[in-house]
Amino acid sequence: MTNSLLHPTIIQGGMGAAVSGWPLASAVSKLGHLGVVSGTALDTVLARRLQCGDADGHLRRAISAFPFVDVASQVLADYFIPGGKKPEAPFRNTPSPTIDPSPKYLGLNVLASFVEVFLAKEGHSGIVGINLLEKIQLPTLPALFGAMLAGVDYVLMGAGIPRSIPGTLDGLARKESVSVKLDVDGAARGEEFLATFSPAEFCQGSVPALKRPLFLPIVSSATLAMTLARKSNGAVDGFIVEGAIAGGHNAPPRGPMQLNAQGEPIYGERDIPEIEKIKAIGLPFWMAGGFSTPEKLAEARSLGAAGVQIGTPFAFCEESGIRQDIKREVIRRSLDGTLSVFTDPLASPTGFPFKVLQLDHSLSDASVHDARQRICDLCYLRQIYRKADGTLGYRCPGEAASAFVRKGGAVESTVGRVCVCNGLMATVGLGQVRDSVQEPPLITAGDDVVNLKRFLHDGQTSYSAADVIGFLIPRAKI
Repeated sequence: MTNSLLHPTIIQGGMGAAVSGWPLASAVSKLGHLGVVSGTALDTVLARRLQCGDADGHLRRAISAFPFVDVASQVLADYFIPGGKKPEAPFRNTPSPTIDPSPKYLGLNVLASFVEVFLAKEGHSGIVGINLLEKIQLPTLPALFGAMLAGVDYVLMGAGIPRSIPGTLDGLARKESVSVKLDVDGAARGEEFLATFSPAEFCQGSVPALKRPLFLPIVSSATLAMTLARKSNGAVDGFIVEGAIAGGHNAPPRGPMQLNAQGEPIYGERDIPEIEKIKAIGLPFWMAGGFSTPEKLAEARSLGAAGVQIGTPFAFCEESGIRQDIKREVIRRSLDGTLSVFTDPLASPTGFPFKVLQLDHSLSDASVHDARQRICDLCYLRQIYRKADGTLGYRCPGEAASAFVRKGGAVESTVGRVCVCNGLMATVGLGQVRDSVQEPPLITAGDDVVNLKRFLHDGQTSYSAADVIGFLIPRAKI
């Protein structure tokens, strides 16, 4: 099945794990724009929410709609705790992603993606997308399949060059086995390692009809856009053109890395996307990074864009998944002008610059970071490496330096690294508990976070997704 949709004016950004969860995506979609769920770490998100008791029953309602009862029953048996776990009790972790995933791993990942998209699409006829990271390769195939089972309309992907994803979507829509080539450090020349997924095997031969979602890669340059348009293994349906002030992972500056006096990467003229060249490709595109005003929306349209992608304003609205106490503090400090964002060239184990909001009691606080035991137990950003005997291993620059070096990594690669995975889980209230202490949060935001007051009406201390859209498109029917 193919997908034919009218493109939206506003795309809600697919932000850090569970920040752009289904409540936010649903709210945006109901308003006639593209709501997007984050596909990052959804297996952990589902498992931990079930362990918290699923008090409102939304997760179990979505799970009951999953077409493969045995998988759904197994996940509930493994993770659901009626009434929720005790606050001081640790979460049961999910299986780590590997090149040879277990049936339980696949089942949880497919189901988790299905649940998030199902809930985002439930009860309205709007469109919904899912955002994935090219750098997190191992969960990609089951996540895409689960999202397609739930009827996802768009797939967005950044943090890399996702040339194989269009063909993967084609293959899944045809119910075929699919594979993606894995980035393996130390692989011999001509050596190839693949992650594979078989819909027929997962569904035990009876694969439902699947719609092929539209694919929008996130790019920072005309060169990358042209490469993806010409050399991908299937159709690219448009682009999100993201500048360096956007939150989350940023593309590194072109050329040798240079830092300013504060230690942030320096972006120059070469890093400004050449919009005319992107426009000449002939595909729709959306501008992202600092486009959250009516004037910037008009500017994007004047350049030929179909619209804009908005992240940071939605990240701190009422429907986002960020903890309420963090949202309150961020909005208060945005109002009094004391917020700052640091583009950290080292924090993310991916090697991409990462925008970190500077807040006390978070991992941006050096004393909090230094007091945390370095441990990698969620494993999404682990690097795959080839051992001397030809087998594969897994290591993360954010784990204990001794463990990383023991696995053949360079100790200098561990300097300044932060456990993004555990930090982002804590940001949405799902942080692991160790010795009765919860993991500290890590909050990412774009430079536009200092302007959140534009979405607040007189006397308000919070705002909704509808407030964001109403500000951007004043005549919108909210």
